[in-house]
Amino acid sequence: MSLPLAIQNLIQQFNKLPGIGNKTAERFVFYLLKQPKAEINEFILALNNLKNNIKLCQICYNFSETTPCSICGNTTRDKSIICVVAASPDIIALEKTSDFHGVYHVLYGLINQIEDMGPEKLKIKELINRIKKQPIKEIILALDATMEGETTAMYLIRELKPLNIKVTRLARGLPMGSDIEYADEVTLASALAGRREI
Repeated sequence: MSLPLAIQNLIQQFNKLPGIGNKTAERFVFYLLKQPKAEINEFILALNNLKNNIKLCQICYNFSETTPCSICGNTTRDKSIICVVAASPDIIALEKTSDFHGVYHVLYGLINQIEDMGPEKLKIKELINRIKKQPIKEIILALDATMEGETTAMYLIRELKPLNIKVTRLARGLPMGSDIEYADEVTLASALAGRREI
């Protein structure tokens, strides 16, 4: 049975979203078909507002309704400590801890040669320009514990070394409640390397 073209088109649009397969896309479309027109209009309005009202902060490159964003514009934040992240959702995760009081810099990805994502496509040049314009005490690299995260971190360390700034990385190791026997070698090696005196 062939689906009406309008349904097929919307399924294709949902399929473009990361992690959404054909079955999930079909479920979304058939769910939307059952909703009242007012609900669909709210959905359309939310999508339009997303594109019309969200911009990039010209300091940290996080998504925001204003520039500077609420973090960069907050006078109580320590602007001398910059936490470098790969993407905006990383900021959300770090902010939930309520332990970081500095500012951020979003790279917009990680170095990944397979996906043709070289350092020139990331916001690295902008980070270096930012460091040169204001006094910075520390750069924290909060990047994924993956091959791409490691590659990006090593590249940044090399680029930042001539600037004589303290560069730190998030600690790596065993998560709370995990069993050592089930941990992989990389996690255990990181835990050993990051051990502290007690």
